[in-house]
Amino acid sequence: MTFTTRPEIRGTFGVVTSTHWIASATGMGVLERGGNAFDAAVATALVLQVVEPHLNGPAGDMPAIFQKAGEAAQVICAQGPAPEGATIAHYRDQGLELVPGSGLLATVVPGAFDGWMLMLRDHGSIGLRHALTPAIDYARDGHPVLPRVANTIAGLVEYFAEEWPSSAEVWTPGGAAPEPNALFRNPDLARTYERLVEAGEAAGEDRVAQIDAARSEWREGFVADAIGDYLAKAEVHDVSGAKHRGVLTRKDMAAWRASYEAPLSYDYHGWTVHKTQAWGQGPVLLQALAILKHHDLGAMDPKGAAFVHTVIEAMKLAYADREAYYGDPDFSEVPMEHLLSEAYNAERAKLIEPEASHDQRPGRVPGFEAQADAYIARATRDFGAADAAPQEPTMAHLTEKRGDTVHLDVIDRWGNMVASTPSGGWLQSSPVVPGLGFPLNSRAQMFWLEEGLPTSLAPGRRPRTTLTPSLAEHEDGRRLVFGTPGGDQQDQWQLIWFLRLVHHGLDLQEGMDAPLFHSMHFQGSFYPREAKPGEMMIEPAFGDDVIAALEARGHIVHVAEPWTVGRLTAAMRDPDGMLRAAATPRLMQAYAVGR
Repeated sequence: MTFTTRPEIRGTFGVVTSTHWIASATGMGVLERGGNAFDAAVATALVLQVVEPHLNGPAGDMPAIFQKAGEAAQVICAQGPAPEGATIAHYRDQGLELVPGSGLLATVVPGAFDGWMLMLRDHGSIGLRHALTPAIDYARDGHPVLPRVANTIAGLVEYFAEEWPSSAEVWTPGGAAPEPNALFRNPDLARTYERLVEAGEAAGEDRVAQIDAARSEWREGFVADAIGDYLAKAEVHDVSGAKHRGVLTRKDMAAWRASYEAPLSYDYHGWTVHKTQAWGQGPVLLQALAILKHHDLGAMDPKGAAFVHTVIEAMKLAYADREAYYGDPDFSEVPMEHLLSEAYNAERAKLIEPEASHDQRPGRVPGFEAQADAYIARATRDFGAADAAPQEPTMAHLTEKRGDTVHLDVIDRWGNMVASTPSGGWLQSSPVVPGLGFPLNSRAQMFWLEEGLPTSLAPGRRPRTTLTPSLAEHEDGRRLVFGTPGGDQQDQWQLIWFLRLVHHGLDLQEGMDAPLFHSMHFQGSFYPREAKPGEMMIEPAFGDDVIAALEARGHIVHVAEPWTVGRLTAAMRDPDGMLRAAATPRLMQAYAVGR
């Protein structure tokens, strides 16, 4: 018998799972009152902005992959693009080689709020006030602040006071960080959302008109005005060590809308897995599956050295192609058909040898060889920022001062399902916009200040983000939504969990509780963009023998603190209507609920 830290949640009415128990309970409350999965996802997400402000915010970014019952899967892209003034020449004129990982130059057009309103308008059933009220209440009346939030703020009290006074007003009221688990309030954020509701209701009683009015107020009304007024004068310190002004304008905000796209899909052992297009890193999971299809994972111990080694080596190959070829398909040709082809991945699979590779090995795609060469050159280059902290973490074994991400999965009684991985707008990465109660995002750090790359900084281009929710359908009728925070590790942890589900029959919660690992071999997506050839991290629960066997194969193994790798959540609908959900026990804040 397999023991887990908590039961796999089962029921038929609805399930909600997210990275914070209050948000999960909020979403379930929406389902209980008759809302559908889309209503619940919006309410859950807005509460996550309040209770996990170190991980996401209203001015962040949001990809969602969803499926209405009986229809094809779709993607909402709420990843804002680079502003009109975000040119390589401008950033180079500031003396920069990299886009800073914090501050105002790192900001792209805020996307999350518009994305959630698009989902609510087109697929939800509840009104604007119903959707925003839980977030307003928690921001106005208070919520028990997570110890990790309190510790993050505590480490920044002096910095906020000296460099970002608008952040000090919100996060350190009275000049001190909140105590862990104390009630914490953000009245400015509550008022911002209340004003958006009021602007919507001024448009009349029609729910669609109200939602559209709130979207307009965000991008062209008081929110855009507050952001525009602040950025017109602000010059703030960032991780580069200097002060810079931002380039985002009212015009940039007014011109952008969240949008729908078809997902990118791949068939693997009876499952069709859907991910975002290559403006996100999602296709890297599909590439890893295409490589691993040529290895007998089912014959391997899912907690053994052979499994870990094979999966790590496949990740290295897939992520090398991510760095060489991925980018906004609206601006660059991405050879995705070739990268997912059977012949290409059969050859890639042959590169997995008994010994660990320490080389960066992007594939040689005909006509795109220069991009592979450019990646190898970047991955071995010293950008002079080795002592700078990465701006998105690899979980709790790292410091408290970095941003991260949240995730949610929802399935309702009708079979509608949503997976989303909101991020950005972290309290520690950008100063609060005065009067609004939230900071801007720092997603532009994922661009390169070099011409000719699919990820070169350019006005209107989406950054190649790491945000990557998943939706999968089995030929027997099972349907699954899943995901995790974690930056570059998101598709690594999801891949491991999914492989154990497919090949070893672990249920949702067993897969959450099983020990995890990830590679740090390839170039990171976040400032200072380091590559650590041959390095990997593993949880100690694998055991000394497995760790020693990996080291004998040539891996440079870092053993994490127990229970600190991965923040997965997932939900599934069986063909008979049974719903299942699970959430990781790590950090003791993610929870699945349902009935």
